[in-house]
Order: sequence, then structure tokens, then C-alpha cells
Amino acid sequence: MVIAPIPEPDRTVERPFGAWSTSVTSDVVVAAAVRLGEVQVDGPHDGCVDVVWAEGRPAEGGRTQLVRRRADGGTDELLPEGRNARTAVHEYGGAGWWVHGGVVWFTDWADQRLYRLEPGGDPVPLTPEPGRPRGDRYADGDLGRDGTRIVCVRERHRGDAATDVVNEIVILDAHAPGVPGVVVTGPDFVAAPRLSPDGTTLAWLQWNHPAMPWDAAELVVRDLVTGEETIVAGGPGESVTEPRWRADGSLWFLSDRTDWWNLYRWQPGHDIEAVVRTDADIGVPAWTFGTSRYAVLDNGKVVVARWRDGFDGLAVRGPDGVLTDLELPFTTVGSVTAAGRDSVVVVAGSPTAEPGVHRIDLSGAIPRVDTLRPPRDLGLAPEEISRPEAVRFPSVDGAGEPRTGRALFYPPVNPRYRGPAGERPPLLVVIHGGPTAKALPVLAVGLQYWTSRGFAVVDVDYGGSSGYGRPYRELLRGQWGVVDVADCLAAARALADRGLVDPGRLCIRGGSAGGYTTLAALARDDTPFAAGADHFGVADLEALARDTHKFESRYLDGLVGPYPEARAVYLERAPITHVERFASPLIVLQGAEDPIVPPAQSETIVAALRAKGVPVAYLLFDGEQHGFRRAENLRRALDAELSFYAQVLGFPLDENIVPVEVENL
Repeated sequence: MVIAPIPEPDRTVERPFGAWSTSVTSDVVVAAAVRLGEVQVDGPHDGCVDVVWAEGRPAEGGRTQLVRRRADGGTDELLPEGRNARTAVHEYGGAGWWVHGGVVWFTDWADQRLYRLEPGGDPVPLTPEPGRPRGDRYADGDLGRDGTRIVCVRERHRGDAATDVVNEIVILDAHAPGVPGVVVTGPDFVAAPRLSPDGTTLAWLQWNHPAMPWDAAELVVRDLVTGEETIVAGGPGESVTEPRWRADGSLWFLSDRTDWWNLYRWQPGHDIEAVVRTDADIGVPAWTFGTSRYAVLDNGKVVVARWRDGFDGLAVRGPDGVLTDLELPFTTVGSVTAAGRDSVVVVAGSPTAEPGVHRIDLSGAIPRVDTLRPPRDLGLAPEEISRPEAVRFPSVDGAGEPRTGRALFYPPVNPRYRGPAGERPPLLVVIHGGPTAKALPVLAVGLQYWTSRGFAVVDVDYGGSSGYGRPYRELLRGQWGVVDVADCLAAARALADRGLVDPGRLCIRGGSAGGYTTLAALARDDTPFAAGADHFGVADLEALARDTHKFESRYLDGLVGPYPEARAVYLERAPITHVERFASPLIVLQGAEDPIVPPAQSETIVAALRAKGVPVAYLLFDGEQHGFRRAENLRRALDAELSFYAQVLGFPLDENIVPVEVENL
């Protein structure tokens, strides 16, 4: 006779989805939070290297501090109080600092001048004070091997219009203040200036309007003795990124010439040679300077990060040319840097851990991970974390032809609660920015803020997203506001059809380009969405085409069409043109100092919905640019959005949250 086990009693509490109590409050989301940026190594010192990384700290007004982990295991904060190593080149920045021999060079956010900082000293400006406040901006520097000179990108603002901005490569003394000399000028944009090991050759990337760097960036080299220039790779239909010289005089780079960003090398007088060729993206779109997705080790191994089927990971190419995936827990990798003969340092995270700084030793048969800067201990048990599942769903392209959409799905998870019998959870459709970006399968406490309350979340990698090869990125060419919207609607409806979410409580949220997609999805007579949240999104495409920063001033040529020739398309795709179709409540959150999507974009749509009588809430955050960095604003934005959904969807909140005012509700 088989005796059936006595079932465990159900100790969960029944409560409406969305109203579950959780320890993942907005205070937890922000408290001790950091944004880990680039990582560099300095040394060796007695055979070991120091590791330096950038930390964006919301609790310190969003400033970027630099942290050095010494070879002996101790750590030092390098920048004095009040200093902020952040460049505004391209507005998105990146690569605003570099290190060598214990010395730090950095661009200070306050004035955008380049500074030199000796250990134990005070920052000394190397570049002159510009004629306009913050008018000369520096980024992406490279120190010559002899340590005497720097080449870097300078972005010079001579006026307020995009046409008043000049991007060029300059050279300057690495030790003494002086006037930089111009080395490369003429292209609309330049990046990644890199000096060859012998100092005789300069490599850099360049591209011109209307291309973006992921469309058609060229890799150029110049003999600094003869002045002879060679275009090594890139141009129409090919994007090149991350050029780096090796000691043997070879130049390594990433190219998407086979539709995937793979790794190549070139040596003067020789053909380009493929080093790592795989059906996965090693490269990422160059929204910021300083991306680092591969490292060449002294022992002949090459470590690459590569996106495959929505998840990131690491692989190593041995001296025999064989590429092997590394069995590691990481699903997103932000930076890969060589750290000695047999190891790399990475900024990486997983579905259960925020990004940290880790050293990976590859000397043995099994990789060994040493965590240098651990992620926060959030006190969350594994069963409290919602993990992403890669999902596919039927959608259509711009011509209405069937295709497959992609997304990451997060179910609601809270071991203390269950929803009422027969009730399905509300859904948040999350739209990433860019639009040439992607959903990141890493523990994001801001996302767990929703899933732990009983929301399901789907993070959509709509057509145009990166990580799936060039053809997938180009699905959005001329189709912004069409393909992205189709995928968001299709993802929501597919999950509702599968019985995973409540079709009557579908919500959509996004920031920047994702804010535009949110508005465009709501500006439809057939929208399935009960509510939306627009974070600094675009409401008026024509206004954006006329008034935005230089880096993106012609981006819409590829996404929508050339302006003003395609003005009719701009008007048709603009959410502000279709206010009469809006019926779902909307909350809008905007930075007051946003140079990329100016506040007028948000204020235009808010005023129109207010006048039409559509429920709307609006929060303007002083001191914020494109994306919120200050702890108090991050908290308020999250809690206000939760309060908005609670009022619109009708579930109770017992947290001490200041309600947001929703007009016309």
C-alpha cells in the first residue's frame, strides 16, 4: 500500500495582483545603488595589476566616482568630493576617464575640461577654459606608450544649434596644461583614436550624417610620418567598432560585415583576417564611447562577450582557433578587459545578481571567478526573484508580412501571496530606449519592484533591437512607430491569449525612444492598453527632427525618412497628431534639463490630453537630464507610477506612498 504524503498547507495570503506587499520598495531600489561603468587595469605592479572601475552613485547626486582595487586587495576612491568623471560628448558620454601608472585623466562633468590627477594630489586642468561654458568636451582618450601625449575626441560647441558643433580628434601633452592640436577634422563624427605601439600610426573611427555608428562607421589609419591614410574597413552597409592595436602591430576590430559583429584583425600589407566568426553579436551599438566586448590575452587566448537568443555570455577562443562557451552564471556583460596572462576583468550580472566587477582566471580547466566589487546584498531569497524567460510570438514587419517577435517575460513572483481564484495579473509591457538597444536579462531591482507586487512584465526586443544581427536591427529602417508598435501589441496579446495576463489590464511603459513607442501604441483606436507611462519620450517627431543634439540630429532619416522631404510621414507617425485617438490614462515623467528630448515634448502631449479630458499625470524633475540619476527622483518616479496604476486599475496600496495627482480621472 502506498501512503500519499500529507500536502503542505498553503500559507500564502490571497490578495489582488498589484497590491502585494513587498520588501522591494523604492528605497531599496535606490539605497546603495550604483551604476557600474567601464573597467580598466593599471600595471603590472610586481607582476600584478590594479583594477579601476566607474561607479555612478544616485545617493551622491548621480555623480561618477572612480574606485581602484589595488593588487593587495584594498580599495581607494580616486576622485575628491564634488568631482564627477563624466563626459557630455554626444550627450550620452562614456570613456570620460583613463588611467596609467597610478595617474588618472578625467573629464569633469561641471566644466567638461580634461584633468590630470596624481595619487594624493589635486586635479589639474590640462585643457584651456572654453569660450562657452562647457563648450569644449573631451572623451575616449588614448595615452601613447611613452606616456607623454594623449589623443582623444573633442566636441566643440560654438553655438546652441546642432550645426554649431564640431567633432574632431586632438592631441595634447599628458602632463602639462596646453592648447590641444587638431589631428583629425572633417567627418561629422569621430571615435576611438588609438596610437600604434610604436607611436607612428593613428587609428580611429569616423562616420557622417545621416548614418549612425552602427550603420556605417569606417576604420581609418594614418601614418603620422607620411600622412598617408587608409580606410581599413567599414562604410555603407558595414559598421566597425572597438579598434585596438596589438604589440605586433596588428589592428583588431569588430565588424558586422557578415551581419553579426564579429572579431577581425588587420596588418599593413595583409588582408583582413577573421579571428572569431560566430552567429552571435560580439559588438553592441555605440551609444556611448568606451565599449569593450573582447580581450586579447598574452597567452594567445581571446575572450569575447556575445549575445545569443536574448542572453549574453562569455566565450574563449584558444590558440587553436576553437571557440568555447564559458560555463559562467553571467547573462549580461558590460565590459571585458585583459588582466594579465591568463585572466580578464568583467562587469557582469545574472538574473539573480546585479552587475559586479569580477576577475575570471582562465589558467585552469575550469574558469575561476573572483569578485572584486560585489553587487548589493538585497536580502532577497532566490524564490523571491522573478527570472526572465525568452519568448517568441507572431508579429509582422512594416509591410504586414509575418515574422517572429522576441521578448523576455517575467512572471509575478512573491512567495507570500497569491492572486484571487480566476484572476490573472496585470501586465507591464516594457519598451527599451534607443531604439537600437535591447532588453537586458539581468537582475534589475526596478523591475522586481513590479513583479514582487503581482505584475507580470514583458521586456520587448522589438524589430530594430540589437543582439540578433544586422537584419533584425534594420527591421526598423523607415518603420519606427510601425514595427516596434506591432511587436509590443503582439507580445501583449500573445501573453493574454496564453492566459498568463489579464487582457483588460495591459499597461505599457518606456523611456526615450521607448517613450515614443508607448505614446504611439496608445495613439491607436485599437490599442489594447489600459494605461501607459511615458518617461521623457517623443510626442512630436517633426519638432525632434528640428531640435535635438548633433549625434541624433539625422537619426530619424533612417528611422522615419529624410526631413523635410518625408514630412507627411513624420506627421502621420507623431503621437501628438492623433490626440483624438487617446483614451487610456497616461503618466509622463520628464527631466527639466534634458537636451535630447526637451521638456517641450512632454508638455505638448500633456497639455493636449489635459484639454481633451484624458486622465493624465505629469512630473517634471529639476536637475535631471535624459534619464534620472538622483536618488530622490528615482524614488519619486517609481512610487508615482505605482500610485498611478493603482488609481487607474483600481487596486489598493497600503504603502506610505505620496499619491500622484491624476487629472481628469
